[in-house]
Amino acid sequence: MNVGRARWAVTAVFFVNGCLVSSYLARIPSIKVEHHLSESQLGIVLTLFGASALLSMQFVGGLVARVGSRRLIRLALVLLPLLLAAVGQAGGVVQLGVAVALMGLVHGAVDVAMNAHAVAVERLRGRPIMSGCHAAWSVSAVLASLVGAAVTRAGIGIGTQFLVVGAVLLIAGMLATRGLLPPSADQAPGRRRASGGWSRVVVIFGAMGFVVMIGEAAVISWSGVLLHESRGAGLATAGLAFTAFTAAQTAGRLIGDRLTERYGADVLFQGSALVAMVGLAVVVAVPLWPAAIAGFALTGLGGSVLLPLIFSAVGRVGGVEAATAVSRLTTFTYAGILIGPAVVGWFAGAVGLIWTFTGLLPLLLGVAVNARLLAPRTTNPQVSVKRP
Repeated sequence: MNVGRARWAVTAVFFVNGCLVSSYLARIPSIKVEHHLSESQLGIVLTLFGASALLSMQFVGGLVARVGSRRLIRLALVLLPLLLAAVGQAGGVVQLGVAVALMGLVHGAVDVAMNAHAVAVERLRGRPIMSGCHAAWSVSAVLASLVGAAVTRAGIGIGTQFLVVGAVLLIAGMLATRGLLPPSADQAPGRRRASGGWSRVVVIFGAMGFVVMIGEAAVISWSGVLLHESRGAGLATAGLAFTAFTAAQTAGRLIGDRLTERYGADVLFQGSALVAMVGLAVVVAVPLWPAAIAGFALTGLGGSVLLPLIFSAVGRVGGVEAATAVSRLTTFTYAGILIGPAVVGWFAGAVGLIWTFTGLLPLLLGVAVNARLLAPRTTNPQVSVKRP
């Protein structure tokens, strides 16, 4: 097995998957217009994608254990481009809903499979790679959104864009997956199926991931609103909050693996969570929009490595197949993404947006306190770290 080659192959898989999903997400406003969807109809379509992804995540862990993550990833990266094209070619609301639901099913499967494969590469390579993989996804999301904005401005329809993007990424996906590890790599010594993957440690990691994604979803959906309505920023300026958060998050993930090697997962996790808390505290405490933008950047930088480190840790949980544990964690994190914006909206309506963001601080503190769970354990196979 060429583990070095597999490291770049799985990173490329994250990038291709990010391009596929983000190409769809970036054109949701265009989909609404072209299909003359009402707000409620669009809400149903968006719910179909998320619910289908959550459904498939429940079964992928066992499937990876039987057939290997490589085979699932290769199949998914054939189906996803075809389904993206199908979304673009849908002739009505029903066809659109079916195509989106199927795309959600496949996306949920590949999300689990590629994270499980990254865990296997980390274990065999003996060095962390998860932050780099998630950085590739972040970069692809930015790239896809820029392409979406450009083609929208040029007047190119979603049918044409999704057909071309699907064809290009179909080829890219097949090339990327050639370097993945064989199915035997997913079988780690001493692993067995335990309670369907719902062990106590997995649930704790899941809760941590849920909190992290609630916070991320809050920033993505509500940071601009906070800047405009509570800090007096103009509409154009308000969008810089999301830009600062995303740019800092991507930068943090690009160096996250090296920092993990140098300081250890538990030390980096706790320090990063505290940095995210400081950033959020600046956002809620300083009534100036430039300070809020800087605070959101700090939040993105601190939060950048939290989810990758949790994925790596849950993949090393003893007594549970890595793919099964990853599938359970993904269920928590995806649920956080889906319900986060709505939860923030409900609380903001009751107590205001500033107090709602303030309420995220004790949740992040709880995540930071549990950093000890990421500490090296000699009884479990895991990524080696270099302590200073």
